[in-house]
Amino acid sequence: MEYIETRDVGLDELTPFPGNARRGDVEAIRMSIRKTGQYRSIVVRDTGGTFVILAGNHTFQAVGAEGHDTIRCEIIRCDDTEARRINLADNRYSELGTTDRDALAELLSYLDEDYEGTGYSTADVERLLTPPALDADDAAPPSEFPSYDDETISTEHQCPKCGYQWSGKSGPADAGSDS
Repeated sequence: MEYIETRDVGLDELTPFPGNARRGDVEAIRMSIRKTGQYRSIVVRDTGGTFVILAGNHTFQAVGAEGHDTIRCEIIRCDDTEARRINLADNRYSELGTTDRDALAELLSYLDEDYEGTGYSTADVERLLTPPALDADDAAPPSEFPSYDDETISTEHQCPKCGYQWSGKSGPADAGSDS
């Protein structure tokens, strides 16, 4: 992969990645663009006449829906395999991350309940700040565990492949062993 440049490119010069598996929330991205503008470039592949979007297909759609004529792009050269890897990685890696709920709550608290353009709603924040309710059965451990009869638990085993047999019972060492 080779980086070429970063620049604004006309929307009419761009082609969405063929077969992009991600189905993004274009309306949520539009809301973000209205509130904060395009804060991150999309990644496009220069194929020598056209630009194919590798990362940012839904941002491209949202920018167009908002009436813009251009979009900021990181332009690269790569082969077909690298292009697929970039598209797949961009779609997958955010799914693999986790969220620090305390850090998220703190970040959201600075917005004074104006969550427009963040992807979070007031209901999301309320769910984040409200601990899940416990069922009455989950509220306390059982007062005692049920008893069981040790003799009813099967401890004899046989390997289904070779037929070797063994016992899982504990007890005195076998007097006839050669150890």
